[in-house]
Parts: sequence; structure tokens; C-alpha cells
Amino acid sequence: MLTIKRLTTNYEVNPNGIGKEIQFGWVLQSDRRNVLQEAYQLQIAIDSQFKQVIYDSGLVKSEASHQISPLGLELKSMQKYYYRVNVTDNKGETTGYSEPGYFITGILQSEEWQAEFISAETLKDAENAKGTYIRKAFQVPKKIKSAYVVSTALGLYHLYLNGKKIGNDQMAPGWTSYKKHLVYQLYDITTELTEGENVIGAMLGAGWYKGKMGFVGLRNHYGKQTALLCQIKLTYEDDTTEVISTNKNWKGYDAPVVFSEIYDGEIYDAQLEQRGWNKAGFNDEAWRTVESIDFDKKVLQPQGGGRVQVIETIEPKRIFKTPQGDTVIDFGQNLTGWVQFKVKGKKGDKVEITCFEVLDKDGNVYLDNLRGAKQTLIYYCKDEEEAVYEPHFTFQGFQYAKITSYPGEIKVCNFEAQVVHSKMAPTGSFECSNPDVNQLQHNILWGLKGNFLDIPTDCPQRNERLGWTGDAQIFCRTASYLVNTYTFFSKWLRDVKADQTPEGGVPHVVPDILTGKSDHDWLLSQGTHSAAAWADAAVINPWTLYLTFGDKQILKEQYDSMRSWVEFMRTHAEGVVWNYKLQFGDWVALDAKEGSYFGATPNELTGTAYYAYSTELLAKTAKVLGKEEDYKTYTKLHQEVVEGFQKLFFKADGTMTAQTQTAHILALHFNLVPEAYKEKTVEGLIKLLNKENGHLVTGFVGTPYFCHALSKNGHTKEAYELLLKDDFPSWLYQVKMGATTVWEHWDGLKPDGSMWSADMNSFNHYAYGAIGEWLYRVVAGLEIDEEKPGYKHTIIAPHIGGDLDYVKASYDSIYGKVTSNWEVKDNKVSLEVTVPANTTATLYLDQAKQIVETDGITFNQGETCTYATLGSGSYRVVYEIN
Repeated sequence: MLTIKRLTTNYEVNPNGIGKEIQFGWVLQSDRRNVLQEAYQLQIAIDSQFKQVIYDSGLVKSEASHQISPLGLELKSMQKYYYRVNVTDNKGETTGYSEPGYFITGILQSEEWQAEFISAETLKDAENAKGTYIRKAFQVPKKIKSAYVVSTALGLYHLYLNGKKIGNDQMAPGWTSYKKHLVYQLYDITTELTEGENVIGAMLGAGWYKGKMGFVGLRNHYGKQTALLCQIKLTYEDDTTEVISTNKNWKGYDAPVVFSEIYDGEIYDAQLEQRGWNKAGFNDEAWRTVESIDFDKKVLQPQGGGRVQVIETIEPKRIFKTPQGDTVIDFGQNLTGWVQFKVKGKKGDKVEITCFEVLDKDGNVYLDNLRGAKQTLIYYCKDEEEAVYEPHFTFQGFQYAKITSYPGEIKVCNFEAQVVHSKMAPTGSFECSNPDVNQLQHNILWGLKGNFLDIPTDCPQRNERLGWTGDAQIFCRTASYLVNTYTFFSKWLRDVKADQTPEGGVPHVVPDILTGKSDHDWLLSQGTHSAAAWADAAVINPWTLYLTFGDKQILKEQYDSMRSWVEFMRTHAEGVVWNYKLQFGDWVALDAKEGSYFGATPNELTGTAYYAYSTELLAKTAKVLGKEEDYKTYTKLHQEVVEGFQKLFFKADGTMTAQTQTAHILALHFNLVPEAYKEKTVEGLIKLLNKENGHLVTGFVGTPYFCHALSKNGHTKEAYELLLKDDFPSWLYQVKMGATTVWEHWDGLKPDGSMWSADMNSFNHYAYGAIGEWLYRVVAGLEIDEEKPGYKHTIIAPHIGGDLDYVKASYDSIYGKVTSNWEVKDNKVSLEVTVPANTTATLYLDQAKQIVETDGITFNQGETCTYATLGSGSYRVVYEIN
């Protein structure tokens, strides 16, 4: 039976807030094998019964079930649309029309904005981190057919209607390059309005916009006053419409949020609450008139998905006393979010909680690695009624919480941790027979959860939390196995493009709050943009999204940015050597000199390797987009850089000039090794690995590709051995030390319980979690075919090894779930795979000596392996290995 399992608009299910660019997709499901879509019919209507169809594709003969962009479709702003699809397959089966999906458009033309940005603050509040209220009462004179509100803020905001918070979003509108790119949110409020008086209101906080951010603790990076933009569209049952917008007639007041900062936490005085402030009948005569703020609304874009929300909650594992006498809650998991608590006390009673990551070697509270971040929540009671509190405009990175003050008995039932991050659909699943590897996989996923809070950050606990491009580039492929990253990364990449220098340089952090503000920083005074492996995110991340989703749109949107970065390198390279200003190189590698953060691999080598890699990806992108002249230009440039790399970094006898693990890894993984020296380079890497007793000494640049460099060059055994090391330095060392996320340093916590350092020691730092992609791509063998990306054709090539008894892995692609499950017993492998409908796959059997069960599959014997081409369906193969 052929059915439609899932409909998506711009890779989201039923999104609120879609712009001009729109595309549709669907997932087919069938109990048959070798099923391909033969034709489809897509309809779009303004009613769920499809009585008013505004678009009908007619019968389209096509296999395409994604990236469907209807030609000639004309949409109106702030309108709900329904769509459905009917599909016929190559077996003659038809799905019938699917259950409808829907989407709601945002404001499609900038001139349609009637609202003004308004503020309850003045310029005198520039150094203030307080919260403010804004409200407006309005009349609804007749019955409502539909009502939508679009809103955003300079700062952070919560929106309320008739006493209730609208939506589930937190930390909205997130962090973007405000003056060049600002997102807004859309909410359906149709059922929340009543005839008569209604009240729309908001509470605003400083957030990233005007709060204290960055190493040097500067404020007001984008402006000095928080502000709200809000526009409501009412459509009555008689089809008349009305627009209610923020303007100078709205009123404002100070909120009970006395202080709230990203790094430092929040102070909330419930005694300052104004009961009913966001409801009808409230007397706001004492409130002040708001001020209009000038801001270019042309930079506004709707946020259709990826919004920050409370995704899950965690109960405390225990409450205990430290040796020093502090009362501490242990949530058992390093996470990002906040502590929600219940409290009942007298007027003025105080609750004070400080969040932190780890205990010191004596079991006491350890705050040093937070640096200047206070991570403290303070709440003042207003009366003796029980209250429930959670912060409004801040977040913390923590496993533990120290209770400094709390009225009454401290009970486990009064506290919970709320896990907060961008909402992204889970896509990947990996499990194996080794519990330590499973814990590593858990840690990788929780590293993503902790650091994907609107932007890809580097750490959620200390006074940093910046969008480091290097971390995002390193982890992008792993992240794209774990969750649906399309909306998340495409949003961030707009800011990468927006914050590039006029010449094409890419900042170290995006959004960029370092350029022009780091002259006194010991490191960043050397340069705030264009470091190899960091700036290359401008090319690598769009290409990774293209591979994962098969969508050319992201390449079209980012092409100018990608090209500008490669041209920047070409302009500033010395010959083919890329080594511009501040380079991080193999950051925090263990082969660094004592006291240095910089690994031993020369910057000239790492820089030139990435110059070659990004140029190659740009050439591929040009080919995909049909830009033939650019394809020729950058293919030629890539060849020149590769040849130059080979001349400069290989000696006449074939050895590399830099005898580091990372030098060999980059040369091998980026295909920079002369063919004649390939075997010698691989041998060189093995020697360097053996020199360290099978351990890595790599940093941010070498680590992600280490296992790949080994496994794709005939050394899967050594790759597994590297993965499974559990003493320092290794991934599993952290697991053995009780880690629940990935650390910034291999020895962040030493065996004796002492710390690597206080100044830069995050225990939730996802970069080294990039090993996750090797687990999916090699161990499970779920690999993308570049010629048919997005898993339209999947390469399934699991590598058996590591003394693993079994592996169970899946990836929920845009076409459906691809699975690879293998089990080994007595040198016999049982392999079960699933290929989604409307796709195909090539199956490679690793180390196959003899096939015992074929499940009807016809296998071919290649020069080095046994393989078969599969249509959709589920298969089970049994084969013997050596």
C-alpha cells in the first residue's frame, strides 16, 4: 500500500511564517520494494476542504517529491493556506489525496509593515538591563474569521494576549546581525480573541541586542533601547480586515525583571508585578508613553521554524551538602536552559540559585571556569501564595545548582531543569553493543542541544557563548545526522553573509561583535576575521546542507558569500599559501608548546589545505548551479593550490615537511597527497599514531577527520582502536570520567579531579563531537552520494570492527528513514537495511568472504568489494567475513 507519511513546507511541518521562497516536499511509504514515484498532483487552497483551490499543478510526470516550487503561485501576506498531494508510483498504485498540511505566510512585502518599533526605555537606560512592559487595549467589534500577529524585538520579548503568553518561544527573536538581518515570529491568535476589549502586551529584556556580550564585556552592540514591533491582522467573518500595529499610542512601564543578562542571570522582584497588566480592564493611566525607534524594516524576514523553546524537563537526581556546606542540586546531565522552581514565602523573602557545571576534586562548588559569568537567579516573593518562577531573558549552562537562599524546606519536587534549545526534528539514531560508545553518542547529542540555541555557539556557561564559525563548520555534518538542521543553519548562514567584510573576509564569530571592539584583547587584537577552518564555514556549511537535503536553493542563496570568501583567500594568499593575520591553526592540539593554545602543525599548511578544500567545494557548487565559467575558473585554481601544496609540504622522498598527525590527516582527507606518496603518507600517519601509543594529539582541525583519514585508506582497524581508547587523551576518557556532554579539552577534568585550567575549560563544547559523523558514515555506513544528494541515492557501506557485536543506526532523510543494522556472531554478519520509497541505494559488503543469505538481491564482485544496487524496501543479508 502506498501512502504519504509526511508533508513539509521549507522542510518544516505546518510552519507559521513563510516568506516569498517556498517549496514543498512529502515522504512516501510503501510495503513493496523498488517503488518510485511516477507522477504527482499538488493542490493549494485557502480552506481545508479545498473548495477554494488557488493552485493545481495538474498531473506532473516526475520523480521529484522535494524542492517543489510551484510556478506562478501568488500568495497574500498573513494568510493560512492548505495543501495536499496525490501520488502515483511505478507499480500503478495511487495514494489518493493526503491529509492536508498547511502554512501561514508572513509579511511578503516590506511596504506592508504598518507597525513601528516602540520602546518603554529611553537613552538614559543604555546601561540598564531591566525588563519593561508594553501594552495596548483594542476592540474586536464582531466575529473573527482569522487573526494573526507578527512580532519581533530589538532585544528579547515575550508576547501576551488577554493574560496568556502567545506561543512557546523563548529567547525570541534570537540573535542575528540585527541591522542587516532580523527575524520575526508569526502566531495564529484566532481562537484567543473575544468580542469586545482585548489586550496585547509584551515584556522586553536586553538580550544580545543591548546586553553585555563578548570577552571585554561591552554593552549596546546594536542599540541602546529595547523595542517591540507588533502587527495584528484581523479578518472578520464578513471578510473585512483590520490592522492593529505598534505606535506611539501604546503604553509602557518597568517590569518586575529588575535585571537580566545572558551571562549573569536574572533578578525578578515579584513585589513589582502589576496584576492584570495584560488583561482587559487594567488601569494604565500611570504608565508612560512609549518612544518610536527608527529601524529599517527591509531587513526583516519571517522565522518559519527552528525557534528556541523548552524542549524537555529534567528532575533533580539528588540534593546534597558539599564538604564546604553548600546546598547543591544535581540534575545528572550537563544542559542548557534554566532552573524552574516553586516557592512559598513571606513578602520580600529571597531565592538565590547559582548554576554551574562541575564539582571540584573535593566535591565542592566550582565556579572558576564560568570566568565573569554569574549564572545566578534571584527571586523576591510578593506574598505567601505559592509561586512558580523561571527566568525570562537569560539561560545557563549547568549540571548543578547551588542554593544560596530559599525560604522553607528545600525539596526535590520544587525544582526542575528546563532544557532549552532551537526546535529541530530529531533525525538520527545510533546504538551499538559498546555502552561507552553509546554514552559518547549521548554526549554528542547533548552537546548539540546545549549549543544550538538560535545560533551555533561554542559554550553555554561562561562569558562567551559566541557563534564561532570554526566549531559550526567542524560539527555541521554530525549535526545534520542528528537533527534537521536546514532551517537552523540556513538562518545562521544569512548572518555569515551579512557580516562578511566588504572584501569577503569571514568573521571568527557570527554574529560578529568582535570586529572593531577587540583592540585590547591579547589574541583578537591580531585579527577578527578570516582564519582557516573557521572562515571556511562560509563554503563548507552550505555544501553540507546541499548534500544532506539535495537542495540547490541554499547554494543559490549563499553562492556570492562562498565565492567572496574564496576570492578573499586568492587576493591575500602569498602564491598559494594562505596565512592571513590571526590563524588559530590546529587549535588547542596536544602537540602544542607548553602554555600555548596553538598546535604544532604550521599555519601555512592548515591554511593552504583549507584554501584547496574550499576552492574545490566552490567549483563543485558552480557546477551544480550551472555556472560553467566559474566551474572552470575554480577547478583550475584548486589544481594550482593542490600542486603548490604538494611542492611546499612534501619533501623529495615523499615525507611531509610537518611531522604532525594533523598535517597528514588534512593532506589525506582533502586529497592533497601526490599519488606516488599516498602509501608513504598513510604509513607516516600510522607511525605518528603509534608514537603516541595509539592516541591522538590533534586539536580542532585534525580531530574531526582523523578516523576518516584512517578508514578510507585501509586502516579501519586503527580507526576503531582510536575511537575506543578510554585513557587520556580520547573520546572515551571523557565518558569514563562521567561526562554527559563533550568537553572543550581532552583533559578538562584530570584523573585526580583537578582542572585543565580556569580560563578556557568548557564542559559543554561540541566540536570534538564531530566524531559522530564517522559513527554514522563509516561504522553504520550511511553515506550520501554526491551525484544524487539528499539520500535520493544512498551508499550503504558499514565497516565491521571494533569488537562490536551489533550496530543499529538510522537517518530520517527527506525521503524517509534509511537504516543500517548489523550484528556479528561467529564471523557471520547479519545485515538489515531499509531504503525509503522513491530512492535507491548501493550496498557494499565489508570483508565479505561468502554470502549465505541474499534476500533476493543480485550481488556483483568488484575489484575490492562485493556490492549490489537496491531499490526501496527492507532487506536482510547474511555473509561470512574473514
